[in-house]
Amino acid sequence: MTFAETLRQQRWDDHRYYHHNRINQSLHLVSALSFLAAYVWLFVEPTIAVMIAWLVSMPTRQAGHFFFEPHTYDEVNQATHEHKEAIKVGYNLARKVVLLSIWLLSPLVLLLDPSVFGWLTPHHDAWSLAHNVSMLWLVVGVGGVLFRMVQLFVLADVQTGLAWGTKILTDPVHDITLYWRAPLQVLRGELYAPAHTTREA
Repeated sequence: MTFAETLRQQRWDDHRYYHHNRINQSLHLVSALSFLAAYVWLFVEPTIAVMIAWLVSMPTRQAGHFFFEPHTYDEVNQATHEHKEAIKVGYNLARKVVLLSIWLLSPLVLLLDPSVFGWLTPHHDAWSLAHNVSMLWLVVGVGGVLFRMVQLFVLADVQTGLAWGTKILTDPVHDITLYWRAPLQVLRGELYAPAHTTREA
């Protein structure tokens, strides 16, 4: 497949396998909008950008996967949860637990060494502490994307890794185009998307 076809396939698989629930879709919409705000803030004040990304965007995004998506047999796609987890290109639920654990534990580094081996200026007030924590979280976020890309280079090929990296960076815009109707659908009681007859992604 071409790069564009690989990206399209990854987006389609992610949508059909992991976004059945309209509440999950609605949370992805919130996540996407806040991620776009974080992208803008990155050029203004990185500390605020990272805090938005990790304290708003990521929790809303991952809560949908962990708490609202069914983890039983997928009748729509005729696939078990275990099969979907095994073929997931990016971060499946098990890998997400590892990444989120690293995120939650990373500020403990500041207790061991407030300068993080000379990389940061030790904090002296709440704002400088928030700044230092955000720098650690920025490393976790960027590192998580680069680490999985390199893994995919080895496990699959360079195109698969690059397509996944592109997908991650552009997911906010793509999610808005897919899920902007989801909150209204939830209010109407339509909690699950119907069977996919055509590609929506």
